Amino acid sequence: MPLEQHKQVGKDRSLPVLVVCCLLSLVAITVWVREGDGGVLHKIRSGASVLTAPLQTAGSFIAAPLRGMGSSFDNMSLSTDDISAMRAENERLRSDNIRLQEYELENEKLSALLDISDAYHLQSVGARVISQGTDSWDRSITINKGTNDGLHAGLPVISANGLIGQIEASGPTSSVVRLIADERSGLAVFIQSTRAEGILEGSPDGTLYLRYIAMNVDVSPGETLITSGAGGVYPKGIPVGTVLSVDFKPSDVYKTIVVQQLSRAQSFEEVLVITGSEGSAQ
Repeated sequence: MPLEQHKQVGKDRSLPVLVVCCLLSLVAITVWVREGDGGVLHKIRSGASVLTAPLQTAGSFIAAPLRGMGSSFDNMSLSTDDISAMRAENERLRSDNIRLQEYELENEKLSALLDISDAYHLQSVGARVISQGTDSWDRSITINKGTNDGLHAGLPVISANGLIGQIEASGPTSSVVRLIADERSGLAVFIQSTRAEGILEGSPDGTLYLRYIAMNVDVSPGETLITSGAGGVYPKGIPVGTVLSVDFKPSDVYKTIVVQQLSRAQSFEEVLVITGSEGSAQ
């Protein structure tokens, strides 16, 4: 049979097949629409989906590296200047985020300082710690406010947790604060629960001791110490520390009491200098 006649016969045979396939498709669509989710065709489709799911998963797994390569090729199309600009923008956004976090932390600290100032009706000046004593025996800090801001020697200094020390010397733009843990420091305090009064003193190693508490006074670890206001230097009622341990011998006149300071120099950056008091805190 010539080639042309063979092609014509093939076309004549394929036409009825095409017509039959179209009719079957129309019938299948009609049945699909009318039979509902519980019909035979729906069940066949669901079964086929279950059987082909592993193949689809495998195909997706195989295609993932290719998609990654596509992204890499897209990146390769970027110029060196574009990539440098994107990196610079990323670094800027990261820096902004760190700066915003720092502002948030600073705002929390300043709010805490204002809260304690309001709670004790204090007139105060805010300051920032700019340096700390470099020697183990020099328990002091330097703040960024001085005589230009109305500060002078003798003024008490507090953190958000409580009393930390007293200004020892002031210059025009800075002041040195002697911390209460220094061996040259001493202040009158109450045991808050019993109102027993003693003297809080520092020591060469920085340990705080509560002195002159008689043997007949009950003192337990965890009790809070506050300023008594005696002498007029420190406002009454400012938290100072808590009792860490109590020791004594039968022959002692006073108990040996170690105190845990509420605020340590390493834990604060902003402070308040108390310049006056509108009232007393109990």
